[in-house]
Amino acid sequence: MTTTHLDLELQKVIEARHHDPFSVLGKHTVGNRTIIRAYIPYAEEVAITEGNLQMQRIPNTDLFEWEGEATIKIPNHYRFIWRDKDHREHITHDPYCFLPQLSDFDMHLFSEGKHWHTYRFLGAHVHEADGIGGVLFAVWAPNAERVSVVGDFNRWDGRSHTMRSHGSNGIWELFIPDVGPGTFYKYEIRNRQTGNVFYKSDPYGQYFEVRPKTASIVVNDTAYGWSDTQWLEQRQQRDWLHEPMSIYEVHLGSWQRGPEGELLNYRELAHRLVDYVTDLGFSHIELLPITEHPYDASWGYQTVGYYAPTSRYGSPDDFRYFVDYCHQHKVGVFLDWVPAHFPKDAHGLARFDGTPVYEHEDPRKGEHLDWATLIYNYSRYEVKNFLLSSALYWLEEFHLDGLRVDAVASMLYLDYSRSEWIPNQYGGRENLEAIAFLRELNTVAHGEHPGVLIMAEESTSWPQVTRPVETGGLGFSLKWNMGWMNDTLSYMSKESVHRKYHQNMLTFSMLYAFTENFLLPFSHDEVVHGKQSMLHKMPGDEWQRFANLRLIYTYMFTHPGKKLLFMGTEFGQGTEWNSAQILDWYVLQYPFHQGIQALVRDLNKIYFQLEALYKYEFEWQGFEWIDCHDAEQSILIALRKSDKEMLIIALNFTPVPRHNYRIGVPKPGRYDEIFNSDAQCYGGSNVGNGGNILMAEKYPWMDRPYSMPITLPPLAGIILKPTQEEEEEEDEIEDDTNNEELTQSTETKMTQADSATISATTKTQSTSRKKRSATRKKPEQE
Repeated sequence: MTTTHLDLELQKVIEARHHDPFSVLGKHTVGNRTIIRAYIPYAEEVAITEGNLQMQRIPNTDLFEWEGEATIKIPNHYRFIWRDKDHREHITHDPYCFLPQLSDFDMHLFSEGKHWHTYRFLGAHVHEADGIGGVLFAVWAPNAERVSVVGDFNRWDGRSHTMRSHGSNGIWELFIPDVGPGTFYKYEIRNRQTGNVFYKSDPYGQYFEVRPKTASIVVNDTAYGWSDTQWLEQRQQRDWLHEPMSIYEVHLGSWQRGPEGELLNYRELAHRLVDYVTDLGFSHIELLPITEHPYDASWGYQTVGYYAPTSRYGSPDDFRYFVDYCHQHKVGVFLDWVPAHFPKDAHGLARFDGTPVYEHEDPRKGEHLDWATLIYNYSRYEVKNFLLSSALYWLEEFHLDGLRVDAVASMLYLDYSRSEWIPNQYGGRENLEAIAFLRELNTVAHGEHPGVLIMAEESTSWPQVTRPVETGGLGFSLKWNMGWMNDTLSYMSKESVHRKYHQNMLTFSMLYAFTENFLLPFSHDEVVHGKQSMLHKMPGDEWQRFANLRLIYTYMFTHPGKKLLFMGTEFGQGTEWNSAQILDWYVLQYPFHQGIQALVRDLNKIYFQLEALYKYEFEWQGFEWIDCHDAEQSILIALRKSDKEMLIIALNFTPVPRHNYRIGVPKPGRYDEIFNSDAQCYGGSNVGNGGNILMAEKYPWMDRPYSMPITLPPLAGIILKPTQEEEEEEDEIEDDTNNEELTQSTETKMTQADSATISATTKTQSTSRKKRSATRKKPEQE
């Protein structure tokens, strides 16, 4: 290297522009001479500890150099001792005397888009090189001229620890000895074209400062001592398709707080939440995104740290404890995960190296104008790896039971909520790269972790969302049934006198109920932004609002599909959800709210105990309409069944009690009312069949060979279960002990309802059916 060329190289180091600082700094042999160079800003004097070799400052710079005979023995990994301007002494190994630490195989897989665990080598990891401890930093910044690690160990000065470039793959790395867990750091990136410098948090960072600060924090790689082995083994063997699932959706920051309004730690939240959800009978918790996010009001949906549990509630190990504690108490944990978009925060992924590397460059493909966020470029292998690895990270490192993928519809369509868009290569509106990514996500996640569930929030009629990839589907486990949710809430918001004109809004869902594996959600999205709380969506006076809320939950829990309720809806919170304050727990001192909570508790209990309600939630043999045509009186009668049992579901969507209402049933014998949402214990009027003997007669009705008159309470749903007598044939359905206890418990709560004549039907019902028959159009008229 000529003197002139060396001067140019040294100048690049001084100006923090050098893409390969190892070619200048560190130990070099030139002929029979050894040269050691170091660039240490703020140093007054520097020496090599091995041999106490004093280094010389290159005039007017912070570069120090020692040159001597090659025969002088200096170890491969030597240390500097230096004194700063404040006369403080520092001793550290030279980071530029270490060979590359990343494997070519890892980097090759990453560049090919086939590395599902990129978090294991990118980011910051406690590492040992040749017996010397430190932290290995690695980051992808393909259009950077120079990348440095800055942190509290080097006064956040990007001149100090410039990284090694691995060339065309865009990966930069640096092993920094003598730093460890708890180190605060960022990347300082200089763009190759413009020379602009950016300070970025680590995309693969696993821990962050508490907002509004944005530095990444090195975590300890020491393994957490998990105690959920039994849960994980059972999860892998579980037939979840034919088992009940009831999910409690939670925003941790507004569920509960400490006495001074402070946010609770993951560990305390674990104990409180587990006690609460197990008492109410939920099987799973679903967390709004706890991936690190800078803005509280985004609820976590504008994610910056795709590998970091938010530090608002504690450390990564605190969150591991949260999941572990839930599993030990038989509660599963799902996480909202957001691969559809990311925010524009300066410290985040946006224009990460001064160019759009994570997002599309063209805003017609790269920006959500409605949300002021950026869209991932799913055609880049490195971006796809980033997201796939993130999904597996949460499943592997935190033992999560699954992910709910947010805003899937926005990923599927290139014209989603935009007037200007670019069609795909075939001229269509489908985002082919995003579709391929989702299929790979589901294939990899289910292949690597059998038993985990990947759920899609998908609001369109895209086909086969939950069907296998190999048959043309997207491969999700479950799909949120947004159509059912919207239709149900629209119907229930109408005054009861108008509901007879909209009965199809309730019955339409059964035309497509088994085309996907559906989950029925009343989520956070339905109780914010002026949509009102679930309670105040309901029409009528106070009594009717609560009755309607009890009725809609009864309809939900007896409709095929897994269940999800957002926090606060389970006790009828009156105000809209506000993420800046805790739920209105005080309302539980009032009987109506206590009644809603008791109803949800009993609905969960019934749902988990009665196989007919969950065995065939995704298959047609689990449901039949007995009568869905009595729109005039807004009544629905349905049959839920499994191989072993059968239930009658009767729903009355008007405030008028229907006495002597005759319903058809498939078999004779006695039927017991095992649930009534109008029971006094729930805040109802106590109208029902709890004190009556319901006997089915051989009197054809509603296309069934048997029938019986019942009482339908106002704005309420009831569940009837056939009771077998000892003299009946052995092959008929037998009651299970738990169901008998539930029946007895419910009957004890209810007082005797209005008596009904067993053999008669009401004139109202008969007249209603005649009217419907007279006004029904011929097929060719419809």
